[in-house]
Amino acid sequence: MSKSPSKKDTNDELSRVDAVSLAKMIRDKELSPVEAVSMTIERIERLDKDLNSVIHRQFERALELAASPELPDGPFKGVPMLIKDLWAEENGEPHHAGVKGMRDAKYIAKADSDLVTRYKEAGFIIVGRTNTPEMGAVATTEPLSYGPTKNPWNFDYGPGGSSGGSAAAVAAGFLPAANASDGGGSIRIPAAMCGLVGLKPSRGRVPMGPDKEEWGVSIQHVVSHTVRDTSAILDATARNFPGDGVFAPEFGRPYFNENFQNLKPLKIGIKVSDPRVEVNPDCIQAVHNTASLLSDLGHHVEETSPEALNDVEKVSELGWAFGTNWSVNIAANFAYLSKRLGRELVEDDVEPGTWFLAQRGKEQSAINFVKAQGIMANLRRELANWWSSGFDLLLTPTTAQPPPLIGRLAPTEDDPIRASIESVPYSVFTSPFNTTGQPAISLPIGSSNGLPVGIQLVGAYGREDIILSVSSQLEEVVNWSENRAPFHA
Repeated sequence: MSKSPSKKDTNDELSRVDAVSLAKMIRDKELSPVEAVSMTIERIERLDKDLNSVIHRQFERALELAASPELPDGPFKGVPMLIKDLWAEENGEPHHAGVKGMRDAKYIAKADSDLVTRYKEAGFIIVGRTNTPEMGAVATTEPLSYGPTKNPWNFDYGPGGSSGGSAAAVAAGFLPAANASDGGGSIRIPAAMCGLVGLKPSRGRVPMGPDKEEWGVSIQHVVSHTVRDTSAILDATARNFPGDGVFAPEFGRPYFNENFQNLKPLKIGIKVSDPRVEVNPDCIQAVHNTASLLSDLGHHVEETSPEALNDVEKVSELGWAFGTNWSVNIAANFAYLSKRLGRELVEDDVEPGTWFLAQRGKEQSAINFVKAQGIMANLRRELANWWSSGFDLLLTPTTAQPPPLIGRLAPTEDDPIRASIESVPYSVFTSPFNTTGQPAISLPIGSSNGLPVGIQLVGAYGREDIILSVSSQLEEVVNWSENRAPFHA
């Protein structure tokens, strides 16, 4: 006589279900919100002691909401969600941004960020907050405040950053999708390193208020296993609030309903090199393999890319502008968090690298800052002209190198900017599109010594529809959601 499946067996099977399917199961009453949340809690309690991805747990509150008749009847009613502990605040819950001083003060947020409001309207149930490097400043998730998050594909390696906690949690099967943010690649880099889908939407597509602005280089969305989760969650959140400073052009219909079967042949450029760094052969091979798949799907692919991304002088100038803008933003983040803390953040509150960047930002002149904005605006125009010349997408590696060993990018007191400098090979292909505000996605196509690497597709501003349609085509061919990390529920 066959043995009936245990509760754990059922839980582990459902850990492979994406958010769209999980929401349908709840709507069809195959599963209750309480059961869905309880299963996620069980996975976190059982497995996260080895992973260190979820640093704040709000299980009791989540279960109360799951059982409540007040749970909003949105498209994701009852589906668990984790929030990255960086800028997306929730009333009554910690918000520490990886900062030791915020952790030690046990700071609790006083209001919901606009994006958190959208998640709640959609019916998501927030179960906790995920690990992030201090102020999201580097491409690894090893803050001194909470310790390193490990990569579910190999515990010796990091999951990338700055959304490494969210990416590790999803890759380990804790839940189908988790909040992430991207100011230089911080959605796409961890997605690539953990074998996930990671879309950075167009500037102004997702609300960033009320305390952060839409015109900056950073934007929020999710990491997920499937393109349809990424699309459907974008549909649920891509609505502006009154007073938002930037509005991405409306698409006019749901991204989730885009029919890639009717997609016309596209013109796609390829870029596999950068003047600043050496690109790993496995990362290059992933791009060439993807190019072959796209050609087989009927698209025209050629090895050409915007000249502004290949010219040594322009790339160097852009690096100065992005670094200037970045340091000024870190200094502004000090003011933002100090206001919440009720006192000035001091050197002992933060890591050496964060303090260094903040001081550099404070020393920048207004003229330098305006000059940096001008350089970034020029890049935006030059790249827009390349897309307007007839190209639909640009294909690149997501990162120039595979996932780093834990500790390689970790902050050190004797060399405070080491982590920032060592992060450059992981962001050279991603950060230009934070500058321009264009949508870009990392897809898990490729590997290096058993670890995932990703490819990036970049679209014209406001054209997430093309990116998601082509991504769906590739997903049907590659079927990457069947590839799960060795450490998985």
